[in-house]
Order: sequence, then C-alpha cells, then structure tokens
Amino acid sequence: MIDARAIVSPEAQLAPDVSVGPFSIIGALVQIGPRTVIGPHVVVNGPTTIGADNRIFQFASIGDAPQDKKYRGEPTQLVIGDRNIFRESCTINRGTTHDKGVTRIGDDNLFMAYAHVAHDCLIGNNTVFANSVAMGGHVEVGDWAILGGLVAVHQFAKIGAHAFLGGGAILSRDVPPYVMVAGNPAVPHGVNVEGLRRRGFTDEQIRHIREAYRVLYRSEMKLSEALAQLAPLAQERAEIRAFVDFIRSSTRSLVR
Repeated sequence: MIDARAIVSPEAQLAPDVSVGPFSIIGALVQIGPRTVIGPHVVVNGPTTIGADNRIFQFASIGDAPQDKKYRGEPTQLVIGDRNIFRESCTINRGTTHDKGVTRIGDDNLFMAYAHVAHDCLIGNNTVFANSVAMGGHVEVGDWAILGGLVAVHQFAKIGAHAFLGGGAILSRDVPPYVMVAGNPAVPHGVNVEGLRRRGFTDEQIRHIREAYRVLYRSEMKLSEALAQLAPLAQERAEIRAFVDFIRSSTRSLVR
C-alpha cells in the first residue's frame, strides 16, 4: 500500500491498510488511521494524528509548523478525525503554545483546493471549505458551516453551526449559527433556510430561527435588548438556545 518512491519515517505509525502515493513524505510523530489514502506528492509532518478513511490529494501540506513568528519549534499538534477530504494543495498547520497547542479538525469535512487552516483553529464536522478559503489562526467553525470560494477569515473569529459565507466574503467578526453573510466586509443576508431544511430542521424550528434573526437584525434593538427578548425562548427551544449561547460567547462582536 506504500509506493516504493514514497518516504515514510520509521517513527511514523501507519495502519496496515493506509495507502501512500509516490513521492509523498510522511514524517516522524505522524499517526495515520485505517483506510486513509495519501496521494502523490503529499507532505505530512508531525506531531500529527489522522483518523480513518481520510483522503488527501496531491501537493497538500498537512501538519507542518505554524506560520507564527512567535513559534520556536515546540511540539504542538494537529489532530484530524475521520472521513475528511483534503483536495489539491491544502495547507493545514499545527497549533501553537500561545493558545491550545493543537489545531483540531472533526469528521466528514471537505477542504477544496488551496484551502488554508492556520494554527489553533477548531473545525467541527460536516463543514465545506471551498477553493482558496484562507483562515487566520485561532478561528472556530461550527458543524455544517459552508465557506464559499476565496473567503478570508480574521484570526480569532467564530463561525456558528449551519452558517453560510458567500464566495469572496471578508470576515472580521463572528457569524452566529444559521446566518448567511456575504461581502467585504461581510454583512448578514438572512437565514440559511435551504441548508437547514436539507439537514432535517422542521418548518416550526426554521420559523423560530427566522424570528430570532428578526429580533437580532431587524428590530433595531441594542444587542443587550435583543438577548433579553430571546433568552426566555432559548429556555424552551434548543435551536434558539444555540443561537443565544453563541451570541453570549462572542469575543470579536457580531456581523451586523
């Protein structure tokens, strides 16, 4: 399963059925789980842990040192879950000691060509990063979020679950769950209704989310006033609770 033209460190740990293509390099302190396929001309450096059933295409750079001038070679980590796809020329960096020490990617994510995930990012499950998405360090992305092509995300920004970022958006603030944003700078453009329907949200749940969006973005209330109105609803409705909890945890302020 390992091409004779590949270079695999004796300190790497690969499951017996891992496939490694020609001219790829697997460095020390790399662990790769069952059925993962490493294409040709891929570089994986460690400490990096990659789960099962992942697919990494040619010219990707996985688990190399963070692009941070403060980094001094500390043994930080990259942890990748299962069933992720990394297309051509993706770059995924390890963490830094100035934050969590780890960049973490969940399961079932798609990273299209030239996507970049910087140090200390936390990526959930079932996300889509279209071509040439560029993320700064310390960014958090919730489950099922979709980032269109050429999106740029400022360091420390947070993107909520089921959010949708239109192609070319420049994001410097936090995006609450369910919200669609676009533009430079990115501004809200409604609720990701179609995405929610595809993921099994009921019409009633979507109606609640749209009402919460109206309170936050269309009522001209101050943020504190909007939260005060939404808080009682959050106690009864899980979909609103996720919305309110995200707003309360925002550190870079919200797109508004």
